[in-house]
Amino acid sequence: MKTLRAVCALVVALGADPGAMAQGYPSRPITVVVPFSAGGPTDTLARIMSEPMRRALGQTVVIDNTTGAGGTIATTRVVRAAPDGYLLVIGHWGTHVVNGAYYTLPFDVLNDFAPLAMIASNPQMVISKPAVPAKNLKELIAWIKANQDKVLIGTGGVGGASHMAGIDFLNRIGVKLQFVPYRGAAPALQALLAGEIDIYVTQISSAVGQVRSGKLRAYAVAAKNRQEAMPELPTVDEAGLPGFYTAVWHGIWAPKATPRDIVMKLNAAIVETLADPMVRQRFADLGQEIPPREQQTPEALYAYQKAEIEKWWPLIRAAGLKAE
Repeated sequence: MKTLRAVCALVVALGADPGAMAQGYPSRPITVVVPFSAGGPTDTLARIMSEPMRRALGQTVVIDNTTGAGGTIATTRVVRAAPDGYLLVIGHWGTHVVNGAYYTLPFDVLNDFAPLAMIASNPQMVISKPAVPAKNLKELIAWIKANQDKVLIGTGGVGGASHMAGIDFLNRIGVKLQFVPYRGAAPALQALLAGEIDIYVTQISSAVGQVRSGKLRAYAVAAKNRQEAMPELPTVDEAGLPGFYTAVWHGIWAPKATPRDIVMKLNAAIVETLADPMVRQRFADLGQEIPPREQQTPEALYAYQKAEIEKWWPLIRAAGLKAE
C-alpha cells in the first residue's frame, strides 16, 4: 500500500511539474511542420537544419509539409497540438505576421505560440529593368515621381512580401503606382526581365544572379546593414531612404504552454545548429542572414514578431487587403 501511495504521489508530482516532463525530453522523433511545398525556401531551410538538430537533440527531426491557405493550415495544426515539444512549425513573415491581418484565424499569431528562435532573414532590395535611366536610389525616386502615370511596379502576389514592401516603398516616397500582380517571385522577375514592368522589390536571394549579370539593376538593400550575399549594394540608409527596412525572416515555434525547460532545450539545439559551419555556409549561399547570437533567444523572436505586426498590420488594413 505504501508503495502504491508513493507511485501515485510521484505521478501527481510529475503532472504538476512541467520541468519534470522535460527531463526525459526528447524521447522520440520531433516533427517540424513546413507550411509550404517541398523544395521551396522555407522547406530548404528546414531540411538544412534537420540533421544538425538531430545531433543536438539525439532524436530524428522529421520534416512534414502541410500546405494550403497561405500556411494557415499548418499553423493551425501546431496551435492545436499537445504542448510537449514534439510538433513544431517553421514559419516566416507571412505565416506569423501578415496572415494575422489577412485571414480570419481561430488563433492569435503572436500569443498562441511558444517562440523558440529566429533562424534567418532575407532582406529585400529595390530593383529595376536596365532601361530605367536612374543609376542610384535618389535618381530612381526622382524618375518615378516624374513618370508615376506610366511606371508599373510588379508583385509576386497580392498581400505577399513584394507587394507589402512595394506599398511601404511608395508610401515613403509619396507616390502611387499601378501594381501588376504575378503568381510568385519567378514570374514577376521574368516580367521585369522582359520589360513588362519597370520596378520590383524582392528578396536578395531571388535576383542576385540577374543583378550580377547586368540583366537587372539594384539600387539598395532594405536593411540596416549591407548583406554578405551582395556587399557592394548600399543600404537604404546610405542610398537616401532611411528606415525602409523589409525582409522575409524565418523562425521556429512550438505550441503555446510548452514547458519552459523544453523550450530552452529546443532553443539550445537551434542555436547549436545555427553555429554549425555547414549550416552557415548553406544559408549564406541562399542569401539568408543568420541573426547574431543575442537575437536567437525566444524573447528576441517574440519582440521582433510583435514589432513586425505593429508595423505591417496597419499597412495591410489601410490597403484593404483580405484573403478571398
